[in-house]
Order: sequence, then C-alpha cells, then structure tokens
Amino acid sequence: MSSNSLPRAAAALFSHVMADNAPLYRAILDVFAASKRQFRLHLRPDDVLIEAAWPDDPPTLDAVQQALAQLVDWGNLQSQPDTARVATIEDFYRKRLLYRMTSGGEAVEAGLQAFVEALARRAELQSVALDDIRARLISLGQLMREAPPDAAKVHGALRDLVHVFEGLANNAEAFMAGLARTIELQRAEASAVMNFKTRLIDYLQRFIGDLVTRSSQIAELLIDLRPLEHALLQLAAERDARNAAPGDFEMDVEAVGARLAAWRERWAGLTRWFVSDGRHRAQADLLRASALSAIPRLLQAVSLLHERRAGRSDRAADFRRLALWFADADSDDHAHRLWRAAFALAPARHLGLAVADEKVSATTPWRDSPGISVLPKLREQGVLPTRGAPPRILDRSAERRLLAARVAAEAAQTEAARQRLATNVDTRLSELGALDVSSFRLFLTLLGEALATQRHPDEPVERLTGDGTLMVHLKPLAAHTHAVITTDWGTFSGRDHLLRIRRT
Repeated sequence: MSSNSLPRAAAALFSHVMADNAPLYRAILDVFAASKRQFRLHLRPDDVLIEAAWPDDPPTLDAVQQALAQLVDWGNLQSQPDTARVATIEDFYRKRLLYRMTSGGEAVEAGLQAFVEALARRAELQSVALDDIRARLISLGQLMREAPPDAAKVHGALRDLVHVFEGLANNAEAFMAGLARTIELQRAEASAVMNFKTRLIDYLQRFIGDLVTRSSQIAELLIDLRPLEHALLQLAAERDARNAAPGDFEMDVEAVGARLAAWRERWAGLTRWFVSDGRHRAQADLLRASALSAIPRLLQAVSLLHERRAGRSDRAADFRRLALWFADADSDDHAHRLWRAAFALAPARHLGLAVADEKVSATTPWRDSPGISVLPKLREQGVLPTRGAPPRILDRSAERRLLAARVAAEAAQTEAARQRLATNVDTRLSELGALDVSSFRLFLTLLGEALATQRHPDEPVERLTGDGTLMVHLKPLAAHTHAVITTDWGTFSGRDHLLRIRRT
C-alpha cells in the first residue's frame, strides 16, 4: 500500500524514518518501545537522554526536546504537563512535559519490528514441529474422549497445535522456495558450495526421514479424530466467542458461527497437509518430493565445481580470462587480432560448403564473401548429414504393449502379495502357510527392513518401510520356537515371530 492511499495522519507516523535526523528519532522511539515493554507510563526528556543508545555522540537536552516535540507533531508521541517536580511558582510556569507513545506510534513500532524480524528470519525445516503436532493430536484425542471434555484444556491444545502447524508450513514453504535460489547463487562461489553442500544434504535427508515417519502417524491421528472433529471445533469456537462484545442472541450466534468457520478453515488446512484425498496429494508428500529433488541438483552443482577444480573447460572462466586479455591489449589492432583468433573468424572454406560464387578465394574476408547456408545438423552437432534417404522409423508398438503387460502383471502380483500379508492382524510366522514367489519376495523385503533395526534378538521392532506405505511390527517368540514357511523356491525356516503388517 502506498503512502498516498493512507490517511494523512497515518502517513505522518512514518515521517521519522525518512527524516534528516532519522537515527536520532529511531533512538528516541526505541527508548519508548522499551519503556512500553517495561510497563512504564511516561518518560521525561532527561530520562530519554540517559537511556537512549545514540548512534553518535549524545545530543544536548535541547536537541532531545526538539526531537520529542517533532515526534508529537507527527503523532508518534503525546505530551502532558509534568507537575510532579513542581516546587515553586517559577517551576509551575516553566514548560515541563511528560511523553508517552500514542496508539499509532505503538502500531508503527510493532510494524517496523515485524519487518526487521521477517528480513532476519531464516527459513528452516522444522523436524521438531512434526513431533509437537503428533503429541498435540494425541492430547486432543485423549481430552475429547473424557466425559465431559475440559473446554479450557481442549482450546489451549488446539491453539498450540495451530500455532506449531502454521510455523511448520510457513517455514517449509519459505525454505523450499529459497533452496533453488541458494543453489544457483552458490554455484559461483566454489568454497561456499563445498562448505555448504554436506550440511545441506544431511539436513535434507534427516528431515525427509522424519517427515516419512511422522507424516503417516499424524495422518492416522487426524483420521481417528474425524468423528470428534465437529465437537472439537464447536467447543473451541464457543470458548473463543466468550471474548466477543456483549449483544443480543443473534449477535452471539453470529460470533460463534464466525469463529467456527475460522477453526474449520484451519483444521482443513492441517488435514490437507498430511492426508491425501482422491484429487490432491498431501502437502507433506509434495514437500518430501521437493526436498528429494533438491539433493540431485545440489550434487550436480558440486560435480560442476569438481570439474572446474580438475582443470576441465569452463566457458564462464574462459570468457572472464578473455575479457582480461582484451583489457590488456596494447592497441585496437591487437584487440582485433585477439577477437579473430578467439572466435575463429578466419576463412573456413575447408568445410566443403557450397559457395554461391566460385570465384571467391579462401583468403576473402567473411564480411566481403556471399552468404552460406548452414544445415541445422551442422550448426547443432558439428557434423554434416549423411547422403541418401532418411532412416526408416521403426514401429515399437508391439514392444510397448509387451512392456505394459509385464508392468501390469508385476503390479497385480505386488498388490496380491500386499493383500496376502498386510492384514493388520498378529500372525505367527509358522501360521503363514505357503507363499508364492511375489508374496515371498515381499515378505523377505519387509523382514529384512525390520531386522535391520533390531539391536537384540529378543527385542520387538516396528519399522515403516522405505516407501512409507507399510508398517511392520515383528515380535520374537520364545527361543525354542521354530517356524517353517513353504515357498515355490523351497522352505524358509527359523525362529518363530509374531508378525503384524498394516497399510499406512
């Protein structure tokens, strides 16, 4: 919004920022902002002179009083007579003033502080916020299942949840928006990229791992809270409406409805962030894909740096060196010779191209010779096209159909194996029965991922698969138990376990 669209009095509140003595005015207003935080009502000019952090030498008391009077004219401050120190008639008639910030001055200070914080804020991927969201959803579920639910606790937990989620979403969006620019800007600084790449890759990988684990758990908690969603938001809206100004019955109902609509909008945003529907992917999945795609781009930037350090050709470095040579040229003739040598501006009749005029010799300058038609393949690839008819285009439709059929068959086998194993029921390995090839391959993959995290043979483990679609819970049974699984490849045997596999 431009200053022309603001009321004149409101625009005057910002006059001190562009004034000639802006540092002096800012030092004074910083003192008043600090006094506001300390719950001090008024300040005298001598208090301002002592407490302010002046950018240069401290001004005189008269200069401070003049600056205070100017801020009163702009509307940032307001003054009133100071009668607390009056001891004589002369003191009473002498001009003594107390100063305090106006509501407009406080708004300007709050806006400038928010502006400075926004510029200084570093966007980040908040892995801790995922744990906080999960913990608050668990707390909300427990509070809503109490009879009756505690409105104050539910409202507080819901406000904390929304606050944490807004911080996570805003920081993640800002981080991913600036990540590509960061990589591009860092490409020109070799030392900066080499110091930056390892920490950034580790940072992204750690967040992606936390996001895969926590997002599925948060999605399950949100789905479990759907039967209680209306009651939860209604409870928060009614408690919010208590702060509304008193009115008639219709105004009270309207206040509750407005707050309920706001809570529903926040809750819908939270749900869309973690739970996918039939039309859109969850924002957490999109964030994970964006973070994963950033790692190869960063590695590509690093590989370019390695190539530069290895002494390979670098066009940007060559042009910079050529510019230095041009700057060091003794005369225009030397610069022209350098230009012709650098860009190969010499006769090139050896290419064998057809010249319109056969009388043109190889020593004829380019500017004096007729034009030559250059074929696109020669321009793009540096080679002339072969003579003869163009090659025939092979029909690959049969091979594509065969590949599509194989992919469909493999997908069907994989889904059948998932249906066979992902039953969300505790099953002993000895009771699995016979497994076909697809089911046995999936079983070995899940078993390997679960056992990879087991620290002791008797320790139960729970592991989310790498693609984030299955949760495997494996609990060892007694050491003397034995399980045998029959497959198309033979028998698989070992210690018996209790297995539960569920879809996420």
